[in-house]
Amino acid sequence: MDQSDVAGDLAEILLTEEQIGSRLDEMAAQIDADYAGKDLLVVGVLKGAVMVMADLSRRLHHPIEMDWMAVSSYGSGTKSSGVVRILKDLDTDLSGRNVLIAEDIIDSGLTLSWLVQNLRSRGPASVEVATMLRKPDAAKVEVDVRYVGFDIPNEFVVGYGLDHAEKYRNLPFIGTLAPHVYS
Repeated sequence: MDQSDVAGDLAEILLTEEQIGSRLDEMAAQIDADYAGKDLLVVGVLKGAVMVMADLSRRLHHPIEMDWMAVSSYGSGTKSSGVVRILKDLDTDLSGRNVLIAEDIIDSGLTLSWLVQNLRSRGPASVEVATMLRKPDAAKVEVDVRYVGFDIPNEFVVGYGLDHAEKYRNLPFIGTLAPHVYS
């Protein structure tokens, strides 16, 4: 899927495939340095973080383990509901583990704040967060994020795992969705 397939649905391309790849290279280098000599469990947050998790993991030169968790606070809307539901829990025991949460986007911070607290309650050695996107202007709670790909404006974005009503996830770039699509 490319821009021509969804041209009428996008207001603009915010981040190109090349920009995303370059930033992932930088993030992976920092993660490799920070976890040198340590075990690392990367926890992807489904469904949005699939692209970030896959591409970031392939760039790491550090052995890792992976697990997935699915939580939801959106439904098919464009704003977080603030009520978090676990749709799929981890299969891995976190006791004594270094955990890195891989996220696609941090919007209000409500879901991620809840997730970090939930995982910390399971006895890990550490819990850190890596996200491709963060919307500082949308934050409702402060969440400590160790690795941030890009800070973006408070607009509805799709592509690179991000969706609207389960569409647009397979775009290789990140674009702002035209308001007529979701209004």
